[in-house]
Amino acid sequence: MSSHHPPISLDGRPLEIEDVAAVARGTVEISLAPEARARMLAARDVIDGIASGDQAVYGVNTGFGSLSKVKIPPDQLAELQTNIVRSHAAGVGDPLSTDLVRGMMILLAASLARGHSGVRPILVEQLLALLQAGITPIVPSRGSVGASGDLAPLAHLALVLLGEGEVQRDGRRMPTATALAEIGLQGLQLQAKEGLALLNGTHLMATCGALAIFDLERIIQAATVAAAMSLDGCRGSHGPLDPRIHNVRGQPGQIAVAATLRTMLEGSTIVEAHRENDPRVQDPYSLRAIPQVLGAAIDAISGVRRTIEYELGGVTDNPLVFVADDGASAEVLSGGNFHGMPLAIGLDILRVAACHIGGISERRVYWVLSGHDVHNPVTPYLAEDPGLQSGLMIAQYTAAACVSEMQTIANPASVANIPTSAGIEDYNSMGATSGLLTMHSIGLLRSVISIELLTMSQALEHQRPLVSGAAVESAHARIRSVVAPLSGDRSPAPDIRAVADLIADGCFG
Repeated sequence: MSSHHPPISLDGRPLEIEDVAAVARGTVEISLAPEARARMLAARDVIDGIASGDQAVYGVNTGFGSLSKVKIPPDQLAELQTNIVRSHAAGVGDPLSTDLVRGMMILLAASLARGHSGVRPILVEQLLALLQAGITPIVPSRGSVGASGDLAPLAHLALVLLGEGEVQRDGRRMPTATALAEIGLQGLQLQAKEGLALLNGTHLMATCGALAIFDLERIIQAATVAAAMSLDGCRGSHGPLDPRIHNVRGQPGQIAVAATLRTMLEGSTIVEAHRENDPRVQDPYSLRAIPQVLGAAIDAISGVRRTIEYELGGVTDNPLVFVADDGASAEVLSGGNFHGMPLAIGLDILRVAACHIGGISERRVYWVLSGHDVHNPVTPYLAEDPGLQSGLMIAQYTAAACVSEMQTIANPASVANIPTSAGIEDYNSMGATSGLLTMHSIGLLRSVISIELLTMSQALEHQRPLVSGAAVESAHARIRSVVAPLSGDRSPAPDIRAVADLIADGCFG
């Protein structure tokens, strides 16, 4: 990820998906805007007033979850907030990737900066200092049920603000206190409500969503190129791309994909070579219905993008502080903005969409490698000497394995529920489960599309001296800049990785 992303000012406005990706995977200058600081201080005054008074307000001077009926004396409120962070850091499993944790950090900082959580600005400033210094908390990946916030993962993140837990920096894993000392900082002493505010949020789920959308949109660009390349690599008909077919149905994604494919294939001499006297009446669905399948996936992903964009401007803490514009009055309201259901359902949809992008791609790879289409001058498995050589035979196996795994983990997580906290938290979203499965699925999908691009680049070699459209030939040249044509058997694994890296870098946009 380029480090040339513009500076980000946390002023209360929504983050962009591209902002999250830039911070998660690079270095970006981030600051707390003065107007956000002022809103935070106003809300903090409200919390301080409650902390010193007699009124019981959930999360400020009470216990948590099913213990909310327990009133906590003012002289124990700081201990209460430290205790919630320590006790909730109960995660297990492999650590989250660095980009996911950094994404959680910027989303948490942005949510707190909107001035409804009642925390001091120093919490946001400490988060930003860690991001700038490349200090990343070690956060176990399992523990969130996607309601009451991503409690366990965020607790491990929050431990680092206290100077506890572990972090990594420059590839080194170390105690947090050591890393803070390296940059001249020390752990914070939390005050009333601050521990709860750090834990009550959808920031793991939302980070998964933002990075998933960012990655999927690059994969879709590559998948569209791969589909266009397949049409000529398989000597498929361009007739099903006729705009009249798609306009009478009216599905926007379908219309857009067909238009893009027509543009990419414009000028193809391959299609002209089999336009006349071709006995094939229709191509298989994986060629003929590309706009319908890929367009449907794109439309579904676009809907989830809107959900994620809303969340990147939201406050998912509880309770929330609302200060009147004139500062004359304020109210603290308890609700359920921490509930991850909007994200959980959306993340489940992304995995379903990814299955169809990858599934139809694998079918095209199978079709061209089978070598049974006598009207296409390709050899079985695109081998130079079939029999002696296996060519790209096993690349299709790998694509099939990836698609099978994607199908297995596409089962929706959001339809299941396990109650927690003695039943007071009785309906959970499982959004973090959905998010982590989605990130895994996207990695598999990138490999599947890489295999199609690799395979169809070789199929185009068998069409020479005929050429595809200018856009397809440009993509072919880009692939050939990192992968040589197949002249004999070699391990396809490095070639698959090289093309996957091109996809991840957005080289097919």
